[in-house]
Amino acid sequence: MLKIGCHLSFAKGFLNMGKEAVKIGANTFQFFTRSPRGGQAKELNLEDIAAYLNFAKEHEITQILAHAPYTLNSCAKEEGLRQFAYHTMCDDLERLEHIPEAMYNFHPGSHVKQGTEIGISYISDMLNKINEKGYSTMILLETMSGKGSEIGRNFQELREIINQVENSSHLGVCLDTCHIFDGGYDIVHGLEQVLEEFDKSIGLERLKAVHLNDSKNELGSHKDRHEKIGKGNIGLDAIASIINHPNLRNLPFYLETPNDLEGYQREIALLRKLYRENKSLD
Repeated sequence: MLKIGCHLSFAKGFLNMGKEAVKIGANTFQFFTRSPRGGQAKELNLEDIAAYLNFAKEHEITQILAHAPYTLNSCAKEEGLRQFAYHTMCDDLERLEHIPEAMYNFHPGSHVKQGTEIGISYISDMLNKINEKGYSTMILLETMSGKGSEIGRNFQELREIINQVENSSHLGVCLDTCHIFDGGYDIVHGLEQVLEEFDKSIGLERLKAVHLNDSKNELGSHKDRHEKIGKGNIGLDAIASIINHPNLRNLPFYLETPNDLEGYQREIALLRKLYRENKSLD
């Protein structure tokens, strides 16, 4: 069964996100833990979480994905910004302990002229400190498009972060289709080769989720502008190949396309039609 969802607003709580997901035909979803521009998270409502967990079980919603705010930069030059990233992630992960099977995704950050090596060192240092807290939630490094001084512009950079984390058992990767296409990985004409490179660099066992987006830009543009499914330079045929690939089809897919709920509902319905049900594979 295709695990497909989109980005929903956390403002109304977990139960309402679950209900919105079911309404549009989704069986998973992504949400920001707080404002995407940072700030304090809303107070945790344990009654809402309990009601959501019951609702999710009833409607087979699983593997929801929490997204860290965009302002989180764990390899910033200023120590204060790195501390903000650390404390924000700890707060988020503490909250996610109440949501079994939830995962936590974050952008590795931008080294801002310090150099990739220093940036990677800062990121892995933060993850090592977080590991000391003993959180159980799977943390995902997101693949990036390579604009500016972003870390994660290629699979090798993510591998180096993982190598420097002492206990990486709760560390995985979220593959963003728009980002890697913009980053120069040709998933339109060479999906098999891209996944082989991922496996050699990182290991497919660490691939835990996919941000499913088309791209407004051409291959290797090193930008980051998502497009609606089938309306961009990746295209519908390549998207269909991605969701049906044997190494990807059982992963959760999260839409981040420029849409409202009705638009997401149409895309989810389209993707379900394109998904080839195969009991021997699921």
